[in-house]
Amino acid sequence: MAAQDTYDFTHRLRILSHSHTPFQDRTEAGQLLAAELLVHRGTRPVVLGIPRGGIIVAREIAHALDGELDIVLSHKLGTPGQPELAMGSIAEDGKLFLNENITGMMGISTDYIESERKRQLAGIRQRAEMIRRIRPKIPLKGRVVIVTDDGIATGATTQAALWAVRMEEPVRLITAIPVGPEDTVRRISELTDEMLCLRTPPMFAAVGQFYERFYPVEDEDILRILRQEYQTAQGTGS
Repeated sequence: MAAQDTYDFTHRLRILSHSHTPFQDRTEAGQLLAAELLVHRGTRPVVLGIPRGGIIVAREIAHALDGELDIVLSHKLGTPGQPELAMGSIAEDGKLFLNENITGMMGISTDYIESERKRQLAGIRQRAEMIRRIRPKIPLKGRVVIVTDDGIATGATTQAALWAVRMEEPVRLITAIPVGPEDTVRRISELTDEMLCLRTPPMFAAVGQFYERFYPVEDEDILRILRQEYQTAQGTGS
């Protein structure tokens, strides 16, 4: 791993490299992130993967830090005509977070907000019904929580996840990302207590270009991983 290039003490942002070297796969990316997060071993962190590829990265971090693995089921609320611009997020339990700066600036009506809320919540509940039979949700209040994915591009999905997790009042919220554009990484760092990004290559088009193997992750893969991890945790009395 290259020497650390950037440390922003204001937002505890760590960018380790501007390299464009690809990771072998999500497993390697998770292991490299875990090596930089060992200070949190002993806190029994909850490691939340953002679906779908984030679950593989999260598994490696949870193993290395003796943490608990779960998935963050939140959806961003898109703005009219700009679905990638998040005006807020909806959490698994239905709690709504709104960015009032965006809703006010764009004059978004309460009717539109409610319609978007219902639409996104329906999608969450469909997935939650499938997943929570396998892995009951871990309460996050008072816990050290690490949110991760296989990378970020616009950051909208990560932003929504962090908003949702923050509403559950973790004692510390950490974001750990293998790769992303530096401007997005810096913007996301404003939402978290600690931000770690391994690589911010200057020429960034898509997350997949920074992986030698970037295979699709399906819901069946998520269920298999969560089932295995939960059964292991139950077997050890965790």
